[in-house]
Amino acid sequence: QVQLVESGGGSVQAGGSLSLSCVASGLAISDYHMAWFRQAPGKARELVATINHNGKVPNYGDSVKGRVTISRDNVKNTVDLQMDSLEFADTAIYYCKASNPFRTEYWGQGIQVTVSS
Repeated sequence: QVQLVESGGGSVQAGGSLSLSCVASGLAISDYHMAWFRQAPGKARELVATINHNGKVPNYGDSVKGRVTISRDNVKNTVDLQMDSLEFADTAIYYCKASNPFRTEYWGQGIQVTVSS
């Protein structure tokens, strides 16, 4: 059974930092392209960051570029998201996603991040 479990969310004041982690079980993330998405109330799910199989090619959504860093550890089977200079607009549920070229994808259950102004 494949599971992606996010951790590290919570509440923080604007300007602060949070680090999210996603631990995968039941699959080897080295076979997958990993990503973080988020969804704020009443809004569509939004791409935050992606990272390729070997971790050398990260990409970021325009709204977070310069403030977040995605990384992965294929040995530990984890993918992390470091978020700095957080803004109220970053408040959302954050989801971890694994996908491969065969259109197989898995999602975590999501974790709440709340930024107070």
